[in-house]
Amino acid sequence: MALRKILTQGESSLEKVCRPVERFDRRLHILLDDMKETLAEANGVGLAAPQVGILRRAVIVVDEQDQMIELVNPVIIRQEGEQDGLEGCLSVPGMYGKVKRPNYVIVRAQDRDGNPFEVSGEGIVARCFCHETEHLDGHLFVEHTGRLYTLEELDAMEADGEELQ
Repeated sequence: MALRKILTQGESSLEKVCRPVERFDRRLHILLDDMKETLAEANGVGLAAPQVGILRRAVIVVDEQDQMIELVNPVIIRQEGEQDGLEGCLSVPGMYGKVKRPNYVIVRAQDRDGNPFEVSGEGIVARCFCHETEHLDGHLFVEHTGRLYTLEELDAMEADGEELQ
């Protein structure tokens, strides 16, 4: 396993639509293992293959039990409810924005060996499923927010009792 460089906003790979994974082989297993190690090192909750420069439909999402879920060729098949909350991204370091997402999501995907499965998530996990699958189509969360905030700005707003816009 190896750490991979996380690309940041402005890198062209983050703006491209990823191709489906067709080969469930050693190369895919290495990619997924490297993504898991990179995500753990970055202390994030989700990572998509294009964020490490690989234009394939593969993501890692951390669930409520701190388990890393590997999703290959993920598709959101159901969403319910709504949540409004802060979102950040390892590819947009140090910046956060208020984003509206579904509160409950079901994803159909394949595992590292190509076996199909479905997984559901609520709250932050649903947010991560949506956020990471959008990366696969060349989108960043910044497209959904009217304003980006630094951590310092958020801390100051919280201390002053201000609401996010």
